[in-house]
Parts: sequence; C-alpha cells; structure tokens
Amino acid sequence: MSSEETFRRIMTQSWAGLEAEAPTGDGRLRVARLPVDVVHGPLAVGIDYEGRRHMLIPIPSDRRLRAGLDGPGLRLRKRPLEDEETYQYYADLSCLRDDLGDLFSELCVEIMSAAEDLPENPVKALYRVLDRWRSLFRTHGTLLGPEQLAGLFGELIVLHRLLELDPSAHRLWVGPEGHRHDFLGATDAVEVKTSTADEGRRARIHGLDQLEAPTGGQLSLVWLGLRRTAGPTVGDTVPGLVDRLLRLCDDESALLGSLARVGYRVPDAERYQDVRFIVREERWYRVGPEFPGLTAQALTAAGVPVSVLDVSYTVDLSGAVPLPMEPSEASRTVESLLQGAA
Repeated sequence: MSSEETFRRIMTQSWAGLEAEAPTGDGRLRVARLPVDVVHGPLAVGIDYEGRRHMLIPIPSDRRLRAGLDGPGLRLRKRPLEDEETYQYYADLSCLRDDLGDLFSELCVEIMSAAEDLPENPVKALYRVLDRWRSLFRTHGTLLGPEQLAGLFGELIVLHRLLELDPSAHRLWVGPEGHRHDFLGATDAVEVKTSTADEGRRARIHGLDQLEAPTGGQLSLVWLGLRRTAGPTVGDTVPGLVDRLLRLCDDESALLGSLARVGYRVPDAERYQDVRFIVREERWYRVGPEFPGLTAQALTAAGVPVSVLDVSYTVDLSGAVPLPMEPSEASRTVESLLQGAA
C-alpha cells in the first residue's frame, strides 16, 4: 500500500472518530494527531463545534502565514491550541463548506505527504499543495460564456454516458489536458461537437489533426444539437450535470481538476444556474473515408505539402452523407472506448 493510500485511510478513520465524539464548546476543537512529525510536532486534524473540518500544522509562535485565503471554500488562520500538557501554535486550514468535505480530505492527504517530505518547513509544503489546488477553490475569474457552456455541456453529456458504465471513466476525458481529442481510450478516441443553432448540423474543426484517428485505433465524432430553454424546470444546467457526475465517479478531486482546467469552478455554480439546455438531437459518426474534413495525413497522401498552420474550418453534417451510427453501434463505440483503458 502506498503512503498516499495509507494517509487516505488514516484521514478517513480520523474524521470518523472525531465525528463520533460529542460536540465541543464554542471556540474549541476535537483533535486527532496524525502520524506525520514535523519540526514542531505532529500534524493533526480537528472538527470544531460547527462540524467544520480543520487541518493543523504546528508552527513556531512568531511564524507569519500567507494572507488572502479567507473563504468561501477555505480559510487559513494562525491559532494556538492548549491541552493538559502543551500549548502550541498551528497553521489552521479549515474547510468552510460541508459539500467540499471529501475534496478537503484529499487536500489534507496531499498536505500530509508533502509535509512528510519537507518536515523542516511544513508551511512551505502546505503552500506548495495549496498553490496546486488553488484553481479548485477560486471564487473570482472569468466566467464561461454561453458557447463555452454549451460546449462543456456536450462533453459532460458524453462523460455521463461513460461514467454510468465505469466510475473511472473520467480518466478518458483528456480534452482539458490539451489533447486534440476530447476522449481517449487505449486505442480509440471520441471528439464532441456541440451546436445551439436551430437549423443544420455544423461542426467547427480546429487543426489538421483533430479528425485524425489515433494510431491503430478509430475516431468517432459526436454531434449534439442543443436548445437553450427559458423555464426554470425545463432542461438541465452544467452545475446539475456536474453534481451527477461527481456522484458517479470514483475520484471527485480528479474530475474537479479537469473542470477547473476548462474554466468551470464549483464556487461559480450559482452563476450558471439560469443557463439551461435540452438535447434536441444526438448523432454519432464514424470518422472514416466518407467523413468530410481536412487532415494532414490526407493532404500528404494527395501530394499536397502541409505548411499551413492554425487551420480551422466548418464541417456540414446536414446532408445524407455521412450516415450516423445506429444506436446499437454507438453503444458498442462507447464500450470499445472503455475497454482496455488505462
């Protein structure tokens, strides 16, 4: 068992033990020490009288902490704790939202691991971890626009279908990492295109490699026609989809990290609640010889030198060709994508 898995098990046991104890009085913490010792003592976790979780890193009394981390997801404070034997100052990192409890536990596991590697300066280790996670707890930043939301909605629709079959399928969503395709399995790939236009089936293609299949595999393109709805109960929202995906997947922090990379952050969810979509049409295509498009491979095969960069173009799928897959073939495509995925 890896140290991270061991720390995760210890963290789960610590929270469970603390939550089983009677609530403390105002301003007090129920505390459990952790098996990671740094220069000023062991790390610890705590739960306060409101049920909020705390990660505690012992520090000297004259140590100053970074300012600016003050909600709504996390808060960092310097605080003294006293028991019958000791009086010790701590860097107190607390989780301010109950719905982020599991994510906070993953953060604490990383802090434990980082502090074990840097026991002489655990606050520096804390900052390193917080900087990696900062995007997950951002409260300010550029919001996704309507077209970006629609594009994300389409990719999440496909991800939902995958996660219903495999709770680890979020690992196949590689678009947020900058891959040329949105989903990549062991051999096959899937590209998702979304449109909010009332007519036609047009897909915007970016680059000469986006319609190239992986080496030795197959590429499929999913075209989703969305309609934005005005009613408060008709259709679905991106936050609603995200909530369902988090319940289905086996690694919430990994999925939230991918969402953050595409610009979606949990604290911004309320600001997207009025943007609702319904899927009016869904088509799956096999990207083969009959599929319209430009690729570097095709141009090279035709003897055309490939010296043009930053190519973007639109493919019109409104005609009789190419034919979309039958539903059963689309299901087999999903299963093939999942098979053998690392």
